[in-house]
Amino acid sequence: MVSDAEGNKPKLLVTEDDFENQKFLEMFLKRNFDVEIFDSEQSFYEHLKNTKFDVILMDISLRGNKNGLELTQELRKMPGYEKIPVVCLSAHAFKKDRDNAINAGVDVFLTKPVENKILMSTLLEVVSKN
Repeated sequence: MVSDAEGNKPKLLVTEDDFENQKFLEMFLKRNFDVEIFDSEQSFYEHLKNTKFDVILMDISLRGNKNGLELTQELRKMPGYEKIPVVCLSAHAFKKDRDNAINAGVDVFLTKPVENKILMSTLLEVVSKN
């Protein structure tokens, strides 16, 4: 488990529109992260104002008018979030999807389904580098 000097877990913002995936990710990731889950750009931005996150797990497909790539592009322009690690976890698995995600500013692109140990190790690795 990764934690700071006070024993606090890193704060992870998960943007995911599928309810079943939300529940799984919360149960799985809460061992090593303080997890908050959102399904749309509205809830994403509301919580960014109030909480400083250490890492973001971003889906491409979301509820609302914007997708995860648009949110990532906007996030990269926000003071304090230019360098926050963004891991994209998406069912969009074509090379063009990966290229679009990298061009939008994600640090790592993973496709669903992903092995649990790969997801966890990826998130822990990007947090430890930051």
